[in-house]
Amino acid sequence: MRWAEVDLAAVRANCGRILAHLPDGSELIAVVKADGYGHGAVPVARAAVEGGATGLAVATLEEAEAVSELGDVVRGYQILVMGAITPAQAATAAAGGWSIAVSTRELAAALGDCGELVPVHLKIDTGMGRFGCTPEEAPAIARFIEESPGLVLAGAWTHFASADSDDAMTQAQFQLFTKTVAAFGDDPIKQHVCNSAAALRHPEFALDAVRCGIAIYGCEWPGLQPALSLRSMVTHVKTVAAGTTVGYGATWKAPDKRRVATVAIGYADGVHRARSNRGQVLVRGHRAPLIGTVSMDAITVDVTDVHGVQVGDVVTLVGEDGGGRITAEEVAEWSRTISYEVLTSIGPRVERRYSE
Repeated sequence: MRWAEVDLAAVRANCGRILAHLPDGSELIAVVKADGYGHGAVPVARAAVEGGATGLAVATLEEAEAVSELGDVVRGYQILVMGAITPAQAATAAAGGWSIAVSTRELAAALGDCGELVPVHLKIDTGMGRFGCTPEEAPAIARFIEESPGLVLAGAWTHFASADSDDAMTQAQFQLFTKTVAAFGDDPIKQHVCNSAAALRHPEFALDAVRCGIAIYGCEWPGLQPALSLRSMVTHVKTVAAGTTVGYGATWKAPDKRRVATVAIGYADGVHRARSNRGQVLVRGHRAPLIGTVSMDAITVDVTDVHGVQVGDVVTLVGEDGGGRITAEEVAEWSRTISYEVLTSIGPRVERRYSE
């Protein structure tokens, strides 16, 4: 009764369009963390590789293990674990055959002592402020990695804090990164700094590769094709009199006689409670306002102006229906959040249905 349709052809096409936007020689690392931003990490990873991505990025060791199940599809396509891990996880990280993000000498040492040859990407904090070594620490940690027989310095990277909104800060971070890496010496390593917003707005910063997540799913990049549609079904329809209230807290009151449909999807499925009395859904190709408080398992919709709505009708929360369309970015505005959260909040009881 609640499902997400994922168009893998759109993922492949989006990857191709991103690569066409970049300077020649720049590669695409497809970010498939958080279960492929709610789309399903394994199917999306396969589609991204088929669309031209030459690397995959995840946040955790468990996510890397899941993507590794693709086997021959991703063999030769490096999987980068971007999220911070602790020295206690070093043995598991080293055994996986993945590239590991490193921010400290302590983690590098732990990885180097595991008896494997581990490729690492040194994370440099140029202004994001979460994790990453300082630019001052970076040359010494890079030398330590290069001198460790169990490690290979395979890359260096940073992350932009405001690539979608602050060109001056992005420029400053880029300059600090390139200045820092220049002190490492002459051995070539893969350098990557751009997320989706930076790849769109500053392709000149692409360096050896870009890390795109939200863009490969068709969001936050004009001209790309959204890959996901979120749908549910009408389970009840009734006519209410003027003054009738609907939902928890009685936050909506009918101004006159209204036709109300109950839909089998709620905040457990990713429809944020902040959507209460905000925004619309599509029913029979027409927009209908969401009314009342969003419940865990259901929402209510005013379908007075949509002719003939009945039990079993499909309701579209993200995607197209007839001549109507609702985007994840639009839903994010109604939910007082961002498109990333709209997608990654889609719950596990929402069935994923894939098309090629």
